[in-house]
Amino acid sequence: MEYNAGDIKILEGLDAVRMRPGMYIGTTGSKGMHHLLWEIIDNAIDEVANGYADHIWVTLHPDNSASVEDNGRGMPVGIHPQKGISAVEVIFTQLHAGGKFDAHNYKYSGGLHGVGASVVNALSEWTKVEVYHDYKIYRCEFASYYDANERRTLSGVTTKHLQECGKTHKKGSLVTFKPDKTVFDMAQFNYETIKRRLKELSFLNGGMTVTLTDERIKDEAGQSKTVEYCFNGGISDYVQYLNEEKETCFEKPIFIEGEKDGIYCAAAIQYTDSYTESIFSFVNNIPTTEGGTHETGFKAALTKVLNDYARKNEVLKEKDANFQGEDFREGITVVLNVKMQNIQFEGQTKTKLGNVEARPAVEAIVSDKLAAYLEDLKNSEAGAAIMEKAVQASRVREAARKAKDLARKRSSLEGAPLVGKLSSCTGRKPEENELFIVEGDSAGGTAKQGRDRRFQAILPLRGKPLNVEKKRLDQVLANDEFRSIITALGTSIDVDFDISSLKYHKVVILADADQDGAHIRAILLTFFYRYMRPLITNGHVFIGVPPLYKLEKSSTKETVYVYDDAERAAVAERMGRGYTIQRYKGLGEMSAEQLFETTMNPATRTLVQVSIEDAAEAEHLVTVLMGDKADVRKQYIIEHANFNKEDLFAKEKGVQ
Repeated sequence: MEYNAGDIKILEGLDAVRMRPGMYIGTTGSKGMHHLLWEIIDNAIDEVANGYADHIWVTLHPDNSASVEDNGRGMPVGIHPQKGISAVEVIFTQLHAGGKFDAHNYKYSGGLHGVGASVVNALSEWTKVEVYHDYKIYRCEFASYYDANERRTLSGVTTKHLQECGKTHKKGSLVTFKPDKTVFDMAQFNYETIKRRLKELSFLNGGMTVTLTDERIKDEAGQSKTVEYCFNGGISDYVQYLNEEKETCFEKPIFIEGEKDGIYCAAAIQYTDSYTESIFSFVNNIPTTEGGTHETGFKAALTKVLNDYARKNEVLKEKDANFQGEDFREGITVVLNVKMQNIQFEGQTKTKLGNVEARPAVEAIVSDKLAAYLEDLKNSEAGAAIMEKAVQASRVREAARKAKDLARKRSSLEGAPLVGKLSSCTGRKPEENELFIVEGDSAGGTAKQGRDRRFQAILPLRGKPLNVEKKRLDQVLANDEFRSIITALGTSIDVDFDISSLKYHKVVILADADQDGAHIRAILLTFFYRYMRPLITNGHVFIGVPPLYKLEKSSTKETVYVYDDAERAAVAERMGRGYTIQRYKGLGEMSAEQLFETTMNPATRTLVQVSIEDAAEAEHLVTVLMGDKADVRKQYIIEHANFNKEDLFAKEKGVQ
């Protein structure tokens, strides 16, 4: 086939966005669609973060459009000197157009990291913008539509130019858009997802009010579902929220803040009786779940200041070695909030801060402010509690070291025979290998018979593992089931965790579809969350979904496996009379062939990938659901359990 100059296509305006949406928003699923909303919200938050606004309204409409309004300055309405159209139209029709590329209009910006308002417009059926400026209302509209003459979809085209259309005492901007259902696989906004993000933003921007209204949900009086957040205590309130079901070592979180070399840093710190660290960091309101230079600076400052305090107060004697950083971070809950210009991220996930200048700035601010806090005599109680926690932690660390040594001798964390009954696979490529952690010896035996031994390994659990919440590391390492898992994965755990040593890139929890199976899944997920969190954040943990029923019709020789009651009813109606049905009470009731075909075969199985969309909220829920307070857990379940609710996890069919 001839290839010439006429075959070169030029994508003008926003057409490139619609042609390759994944390049701009990552996915055309629910996550990508919500990314559009985050972008518009980020722009409103930037007005708040820079002191121009204090209230944001987010509204979800019945037609699956969404509105974001703020009471900030309002977008510029004048004519752009280069483009000859209104600045509003430039913002929504030109890629990489905005007022955040220098510090003149925005000292700090979160919106710059995202996809831009123009991409939101490009991937929407329509977008409407109102600006309230100088007591006047300005409106303009955009749309994406198929042009029969050009035989293509035009993206985010201006349909009504900006024009003045009324008077108002309001100020700010209102953006309403409807995600294009031809672009997104699941074009429905999720109220709970949006509520969690707005609550987080309210904590991070203390004093800001956020109102979320869902017009799709009405109460008995016909009123739309509405929630409003305002946390005057900011990140201190955030830490108290995260710790509200934990026993704290002192009442009020330590709050420190400062600015150095144009970098603002605030931190709220509180210790609890737990044995794990919980550090949640943000840069310009963006969660940095993988940490980065700002976290490194914080940890370095924390260790130095607290060691100096320990020596000054003779907690450490002259001949004693310094405490290690992990001793000071046991049981700590921290929210670290950094604001700076020109943020840079490492890796594809955009969740790890890479700016080298952030470390010395954060380290200096935390060192100065934390030292000043501890020197104040009125804070001596908090200082004493931290020291007591560090002393206990150092003793536990030594006990854990001994436990690790013992574990290495018994089960060899470095390669000797396993404590458990691992049936390994023959494949030598970790990225292709799968480990099924199976409930019970019976199901484990069936899985071993049915598996594809080329890439599938089986590790049966002999009993219910230890609930690691509120358990010390040495206690975890003393548990046979967890030692088997640690050995099988090859990564070690906690501070020694090394994901590069992972032997299986798919770790699948396979348990019965009953109460005991659900409990085992919860225990294993808590263990991974507490001691092997990168397994989850890097997408290596899955839940296997076995079928609940088998329907057979002998006359047609048809066999169908179904996974829920709704699917069962639909299949039964289609089959008509004369079918038989079998309810699987557990994995052990299946033959090896059935278990492989329904639950293990990459071509036919259903896997649920475990993810953490909101690390802080996950921390709170783990504490509520797996902690010691049964009354709190019971109340949460009563308030939130809805067994008819669609699972928010994304099911992966035919995962290779």
